[in-house]
Amino acid sequence: MEEGLVVCGDCLKWLKNNSIEVHLTFLDPPFRQGKDYRYFDDEQPEDVYWNWLEEVVARVYELTAGGGAIYFMHREKNAEHVLRTLRETGWTLQNLIIWKKRTSAVPYAHGFSKAYQIIAFATKGKKPRVFNRLRVDYPLLPEYKYPRENGIFVTDVWDDIRELTSGYFAGEEAIRDERGNRVHTQQSPVALLLRIILASSVPGDLVLDPFAGTGTTLVVAKQLKRRFVGIEIDPEYVELIKWRLSRLRPADDVSRYLHYYRFTPNLHEIWATEKARFVQRRLDV
Repeated sequence: MEEGLVVCGDCLKWLKNNSIEVHLTFLDPPFRQGKDYRYFDDEQPEDVYWNWLEEVVARVYELTAGGGAIYFMHREKNAEHVLRTLRETGWTLQNLIIWKKRTSAVPYAHGFSKAYQIIAFATKGKKPRVFNRLRVDYPLLPEYKYPRENGIFVTDVWDDIRELTSGYFAGEEAIRDERGNRVHTQQSPVALLLRIILASSVPGDLVLDPFAGTGTTLVVAKQLKRRFVGIEIDPEYVELIKWRLSRLRPADDVSRYLHYYRFTPNLHEIWATEKARFVQRRLDV
């Protein structure tokens, strides 16, 4: 595999029938919320759903290189299921990341409004083979008088990445049809995958997305010189992914975030573009 592969089909069947060495996986499955997917029953019984996901996670573990990472995203109410699934399939939890939603808070009749999702970061083995400590130029908070000269390290609370599922707030990045409706209601933002891929891989690594959706993982991986395998069961989304990979939309261009990560010590090594080297040289002067 020179660069990447986009597969149309059932991810579990493909993973069981193919042998690849994976270094990083982003797992963002359907959440069993009753969504109207064309090729997936999003209202199946809970035990059937989680047994199926456990099979997927177990096979990903088998295909992952020692120290390789998985980022498993799901609803906050299913944190217990996510952690159990990872633990029982052999993974070692490193962080439970809170991705705070910036433009929506789902109302809840008998509790506090929901405003975040979880992302479980785990590795095959006790230590990750790769973990790049990212530093960002985080916006100055009201209680701070002076900005930090060298940015701050990224923590396990991600409140600086905007989601794409909030109507007109989604901006230009959300892919829409001719009527202006979002093509995929759960499209992940480029900024989210950029952080994950920068943190847990290096150029040349293989990134896997078993539920590729609109292909954001693959679009980011390609720009960062990572190899990739994306599996998507819906043929229409597969064609959309190929379209995104064939032409770089301005909204998909990760270089717009380069300045934000400029304080990361090894940025030029993990970003691997001449522009990143230029930014690093300017800071070293």
